[in-house]
Amino acid sequence: MKKWQSKVEYLFEIVFSEKNQKKLEKATLWLSIIGFIIHLLLIYAKKFDFFVTPFEAGLLNNPISAIYTPFTIILIYEIYLLVLNLPRSFTTSVSKQFEIISLILIRRIFADIPKIDLSNEWFSTQANMQLIYDVSGVLVLYFLIHLFNKGRLKFPNKPISPKIKKFVSSKKVVSLVLLFILIVMSFTSVYNWANNLIYKHISADINAVFYNEFFSALILADVFILLLSFQYTERYNQIIRNTGFIICTILIRLSFGAPGLTNVVLIISSVLFGLLILSIYNLSEKNIIEE
Repeated sequence: MKKWQSKVEYLFEIVFSEKNQKKLEKATLWLSIIGFIIHLLLIYAKKFDFFVTPFEAGLLNNPISAIYTPFTIILIYEIYLLVLNLPRSFTTSVSKQFEIISLILIRRIFADIPKIDLSNEWFSTQANMQLIYDVSGVLVLYFLIHLFNKGRLKFPNKPISPKIKKFVSSKKVVSLVLLFILIVMSFTSVYNWANNLIYKHISADINAVFYNEFFSALILADVFILLLSFQYTERYNQIIRNTGFIICTILIRLSFGAPGLTNVVLIISSVLFGLLILSIYNLSEKNIIEE
């Protein structure tokens, strides 16, 4: 093993060690509970006029919205796991992306519920329709992700050659750099959102805060890994599969700029496209093995 590979392996093991994973998992649990309680207290404090917000605070109007906070904290842990799994394989990485976007959609449901208008006909308001889109989208996504995960486990892992080890080390470098970028990006996104909300009274879509930039960075990381893979494989099937998975990430990124039904359709299209790419790849691999 080359010197740079040894250093990368050592640094990766420190950052993503099993000990750190357990610590972060425990911290996620406690922060989720504490965040939920604080959010709930703020909702009731606002309800009894203990304070007034000079801006629109939709997440402080209904106790159900308090569930939004623990889901946000859980999503941060899921992003950490995504970066951890990035060096393993494209299929593992993209599966984690699908799980993250489904959790974002579930989180949005808890923001949608307080906006429901029961005084009018159900299908007459945009808020009611958005809830239907999101709930239906989660069900479809859950089923498609199940099929995707089932498909990616069809073939046994191949022996790791020195060439593949070098490629994995290269991907670990990308993971470490991506983690650093995401940490900086998260603080910057939250600061800009809070600054616009408190001082400029500009209420941006909180569901898109950070995740626009996150998936943009992820696209670049995936492209970089794809370019690195050209050194280690020239197989047409793998190149098409990996390129297809990058298209999945791009579709997810585009969904953040789309409203209503278009948003959900783009997310479902991303997972469906990934499932079709994986299914065709599996058929090709099966034919190669049989031959």
